[in-house]
Amino acid sequence: MKRTYPVEFVYQLASLILAVIFVHAFYVAWVRPHADTVLAEQAARMQIDKDYVQERSFYVIIRDFEQEACFVLALWALAIMTYKGMSAMRENRLLHLDLVPRAEGTRILPDDAREYARQIQSMGASGQRRLLPRTLLTALHRFRATSNIQDVSTTAHGMCEAEADRLDSELSMVRYIAWAIPSIGFIGTVRGIGEALGQAHQAVEGDIAGVTRSLGVAFNSTFIALLISIVLMFLLHQLQLQQERLVLDTESYLDRHLIQHLQVP
Repeated sequence: MKRTYPVEFVYQLASLILAVIFVHAFYVAWVRPHADTVLAEQAARMQIDKDYVQERSFYVIIRDFEQEACFVLALWALAIMTYKGMSAMRENRLLHLDLVPRAEGTRILPDDAREYARQIQSMGASGQRRLLPRTLLTALHRFRATSNIQDVSTTAHGMCEAEADRLDSELSMVRYIAWAIPSIGFIGTVRGIGEALGQAHQAVEGDIAGVTRSLGVAFNSTFIALLISIVLMFLLHQLQLQQERLVLDTESYLDRHLIQHLQVP
C-alpha cells in the first residue's frame, strides 16, 4: 500500500499547480480585461445619464482575487475527487469477476485455501493491493491457519471497516477545501466592506461609485464562494456514497463467494 501514496501525492501537487496556472491565465487573458471594459463602459454611461442602472456582468462578479482563489481550490478538489472516483470504479469492476472460481456444490476446505490464494496472487502486485483481492487473500490465509470460519468472517469484515475508515480519512483534504472556499469568500467580504468604509468621505460628497464598487467586491466574493461550495459539497457526498457502496458490496461479495462456502472437516 505504501507505493500508492507517493503517486497520489504527486498527482495532487501537479493538479494544484495546473489549476493555479490555468485559472490565473484565464483571468489574466480573459476575465479581467473584459471586466475592466465593462466597468469603464458603465462609468462612462453613468456620467452621461444619471438615471442609468448598472447591469450585473458575469466578468465583474468573478473578477477579484478571492473568486480566483475559490476557482483554483474548486478545480483542485475536483481533481482529487476524480482520482478517488476513478479508483473506486476500478475497485468496483472486480466485484463483477469470480475471483474464487469453484465447481457447483464444492466446499472450500482449509487445505484448499492455498490453491485459491494462488489464483488471486496471479493478478500481480497492483491487483492484489485493491480491496477485494487483498481481503480475499487475508481471509484465505486466515482460514488455512486457524480453520475457524467465524474468525475468517470477523477478519474480513474488520478489513472492510478499516478500509471504510481509510477512505473517509483520505477525503479530509477535500473537506478542508470545501470549508476554505466560503472562508475565502468572507475574506473578500471583509476586504470590500473595509474599502467601502475607507471611501465613506467620497460618498458624503456625493460620489458613491467607489463605495458601490467596493461593496460589489464584498457581495460578489461571498456569492461565488457559497455557490462553488454548494456544488462541491454535493459532489463530495456523491463520492462518499460511491465509496460506502463499494465497501458494502465488497462485504456482500465475501459472504456470497467465500464465507458461505467454507467448511471445516
